[in-house]
Amino acid sequence: MIRSVSCSLLLCVLAYPVRLRAQTAAPATAVPVAGQASAPAGAVPPTDQEHYPSLNIQGFADIDYSAQDQAAERVGTATGFTPPGVSSNFNLGQFVLHFAGALSPKVSYFAEVSWTAGANGFTTTVERSIIRYDYSDNFKISAGRYHTPILYWNTAYHHGLWLQTSINRPEMIQFGGRLIPVHFVGLLAQGLVPGTGSLNLHYEAGIGNGRGADIAEPGNAGDINNNKAWLATIYAQPAWAYKWQAGGSVYRDKIGPANGIAGNYGEWIDTARLVYTGEKPEFISEFANIKHTLLGAPGTWNSQAWYAQIAYRLPWLQAKWKPYYRFEYIHIPITDPVFNPPTNPVPSLAGSIAGVRYDFSPYAALKMEYRDSRRAPNKPRIHGIFVQTALVF
Repeated sequence: MIRSVSCSLLLCVLAYPVRLRAQTAAPATAVPVAGQASAPAGAVPPTDQEHYPSLNIQGFADIDYSAQDQAAERVGTATGFTPPGVSSNFNLGQFVLHFAGALSPKVSYFAEVSWTAGANGFTTTVERSIIRYDYSDNFKISAGRYHTPILYWNTAYHHGLWLQTSINRPEMIQFGGRLIPVHFVGLLAQGLVPGTGSLNLHYEAGIGNGRGADIAEPGNAGDINNNKAWLATIYAQPAWAYKWQAGGSVYRDKIGPANGIAGNYGEWIDTARLVYTGEKPEFISEFANIKHTLLGAPGTWNSQAWYAQIAYRLPWLQAKWKPYYRFEYIHIPITDPVFNPPTNPVPSLAGSIAGVRYDFSPYAALKMEYRDSRRAPNKPRIHGIFVQTALVF
């Protein structure tokens, strides 16, 4: 992660004449703000594009509580961690700012900066930094640091947990996780495939730095080897299947040299998605297969991960309540040297989450979850209660 964002630079940016804009979407809809997949990076309303440059800022924050009965390791994601053993904790979570700037009618810039609470204070991270040129609906090209567009959740729900229904991301795509490369630094082309009519077929194709020496991080300052990662995504949003999206992605990289991992490995990631983007119901399901091949010697390992989440916005009580359920599964072969090195292995998982979201304000939500999970058949079950207040401003 990029660890140095100076306070003086932030103060200069905030001192720049800006127009603060609150989230105008209905509270019942978890829609990405300036999301990569559905809107131009830094997209702003036409009325804001009369003067250049223009800048809009949006903020997010969350406060979390967690309690669990037992665990052999920390559980959770970038926010909402609980330490080993029986415990209960409050957690300040993340404070996030989105900066969306229009530089000209076709050029925009988007940045996302997070401050994450930790044991020794706050960590400042530039999560995304993207400049984009929109030639047409069929071709848009950008450069920067992205949320890798190979899974729907990763490009629909960013830092700013008010956006998503649940408290945390699925573990297969958690921030700070090592299963899927969550960030990507490079070039990305995207747009609508010409001639696909009511099928509304979209594409994304990118090339850039692969995983870093810490495989949870991208090569922010350069690639660790002379082999660029590439990705390709295609998905359909048919006009005749309102709010449905189906598609898949491929990602290719070379891993190594990496911390704690002996040797060099080829990595192939194949993913598939089926999504209904409404709220009556909401349905999100994704699958990934991660294949590692030892370069220069025999050896191939395949890991699988998938999840399915369903939610429904209840029509009663001013439609403020939204119950949801998610099942998650991750299988890591114990012989995979990339995910199961001698120290700090990537754990397997089989678990369920049952929760409810209550939008007590158009811009704030209370989420409550019960979790039941197990890391392996010979491991104890982990039971936990998680509560979060998330807001946008």
